[in-house]
Amino acid sequence: MIDMKKAFSIIILAGIAIFSSLNAQAVKVEYVEAELISEFTAIKPGNKASMALRLKMDPEWHTYWRNPGDAGLPTTLTWDLPPGFTASEFYWPYPERVVTPPLIAYGYSHEVFLLFDLQTPADLETGTDVTLNATADWLVCKNICLPGSAELKITLPVTSEIPAINNKWATAFTETRANLPIKNSDWTIEAAIDDTILTIQASPPAGFAADLQELEFCPFDEGIIENSVLPVLTKHGNAFRLTFRVSKYAEAPITKIAGVLTSPVGWRGPDSEKALEIDIPISKNLSPAGGSGSTTGLFYALIFSFIGGMILNLMPCVLPVLSIKVLSFVNQAGEKDSQPWKHGLFFTFGVLITFWLLAGTLIALRAGGEQLGWGFQLQSPMFIVILSAIIFLFGLSLFGVFEIGTSLMSVGGKMDRGSGLGGSFWSGVAATVVATPCTAPFMGSALGYALTQPTWVAMLVFTFLGLGMSAPYLVLASSPKLLTFVPKPGRWMESFKQFMGFLMMATVVWLVWVLGNQTGVDGIAVLLFALLFVSIGSWIYGRWATPVATAKTRNIATIMAAIFMISGVYFGVANTQDLTPAATSSHTTGSIEWQPYSEELLAKLHENNQPIFIDFTASWCLSCKVNERVAFSDKAGKKFKELGIATVKADWTNRDPVISKALEKFGRNSVPLYVLYDGKNATPHILPEIITESIILEAIQKVGN
Repeated sequence: MIDMKKAFSIIILAGIAIFSSLNAQAVKVEYVEAELISEFTAIKPGNKASMALRLKMDPEWHTYWRNPGDAGLPTTLTWDLPPGFTASEFYWPYPERVVTPPLIAYGYSHEVFLLFDLQTPADLETGTDVTLNATADWLVCKNICLPGSAELKITLPVTSEIPAINNKWATAFTETRANLPIKNSDWTIEAAIDDTILTIQASPPAGFAADLQELEFCPFDEGIIENSVLPVLTKHGNAFRLTFRVSKYAEAPITKIAGVLTSPVGWRGPDSEKALEIDIPISKNLSPAGGSGSTTGLFYALIFSFIGGMILNLMPCVLPVLSIKVLSFVNQAGEKDSQPWKHGLFFTFGVLITFWLLAGTLIALRAGGEQLGWGFQLQSPMFIVILSAIIFLFGLSLFGVFEIGTSLMSVGGKMDRGSGLGGSFWSGVAATVVATPCTAPFMGSALGYALTQPTWVAMLVFTFLGLGMSAPYLVLASSPKLLTFVPKPGRWMESFKQFMGFLMMATVVWLVWVLGNQTGVDGIAVLLFALLFVSIGSWIYGRWATPVATAKTRNIATIMAAIFMISGVYFGVANTQDLTPAATSSHTTGSIEWQPYSEELLAKLHENNQPIFIDFTASWCLSCKVNERVAFSDKAGKKFKELGIATVKADWTNRDPVISKALEKFGRNSVPLYVLYDGKNATPHILPEIITESIILEAIQKVGN
């Protein structure tokens, strides 16, 4: 009998629900259909009822999220409830990014369900109907925007039983809940602001193997970030970093950041929740990237740095110094009991100590706020002048203008062991200093990782880079059998030595050109005069400071030579510091027209959804210049134009904090770097450090497809 009563009650309630649904009619106002809906067919006294505001937009029209972005208004619901009823705020599903150049908004297209809870009073009389009234307001936009409003109501029966699911809307409620941001996860989320750049770092939990190819952030509050500037997603170790430009309207200081991080991968793995709600304080610094994968990240960084160091020996900037190594091998091959492995060790010491000095200086300057990267010393005209003078002296010595002595060059007749080892050490120093303009494959990512880590990790990465660079020399010096393949010393060595001098002079010509790009034609004239003084000093030393001259003559010649050389270098250093750097302007490489890099230009191109190719380069970067000659052909230029890809050149010849920060966004601190945006999303495509025409064409063709 009781079961019959329950069955009868259910039938009655179902009928009431059907009747009630007729009293919850959708209201159609220009381009939007609005309706109040309930997840259940009835309400129960003293319970929470799950309900929603349903908005269905006409094709190509959209409404707005809680933070509309650059334009728009959030949807609101104003209630006229019976006594004792209360309604919660909306539970907002994560929004879409609505692009209407030059504006970026956050909103919804097609159809959206804005969920909320309705708390019913405990003394609600069962067996009655309750009508709920509300006014919904929204802004709907396409090419134009129209404010919309609708008076909505829904009538629901009151029951003492557990309400049945409203099958009509069951799927809608389930799918909407899947799109609500989760508030707790095993991810570690941090945020930091550096000047005008906001960085959010997401470190995954142990065992999370998926790669976040896309990651977006929608802030809860307006005026926090420049919505129109696409964020940049990079990976540091196993952590993901999303960088934004802080809005010029932001109220300083920003002490916390709140919003929704979205990823199509899912925060608990594939097919899990796509949105994660965050509300975190702004930190001064981000934790070193790594988390559970830090050991793996360090392992790969060490491997990449070692391989990169080995390949560095083949880079054009190291080629002139190879002459010193080759002549050293030749001399050692002609000696008995020369113990060449000692020379290999001292060469390695020279390489490592120089790498440590460069790395330590770079890390210290960056800690002090300087925006610097690999090759930073070549951004200084003073360093260019000094390096030019040293290499010029090496070249003159190889030509026979004067003899520095075997202690430095490791060339010429029979060496005593002490001076020979010193020569190997200084060969390592010279090779490292001249290698800094080059970035070999694998080096860029390894160095980018190193400078985001604690000091000991960074120094370890630089150590492996030095070991990789010195490894071929160390192996050859430690294997006497390999030295048997080196030709025996003879008269040919003098001709070979002079030929290597031309390589040194070619390096000087390149350095003069680099300085010209930094300081203009006046800088070139200053350096040439400086080298003239150095050459006069070299000639005096070679002419009168010979072993056959008297001691008095040698001393006077040495002093005069030193005066000329030091005066020349001082003249070059003093007179290039005050020169204004050459202005960067639009220029062409072959048939490619380049626009100079700026954040404003990048923002404008992103607003127009235009594909972008960025060439991070420098005049002192020989790898960059070789790449430009090989890859940026007329065919590539025509393809750029055909596909409408904007070509942007970020010239890092002189120190530029803007370009330094841009490199850091991509997890790099060295050039070359080649970045391609397809114009459709914020995820950049990073090309290899060494590129060819085919690599460029293949990459930009993917944009066209």
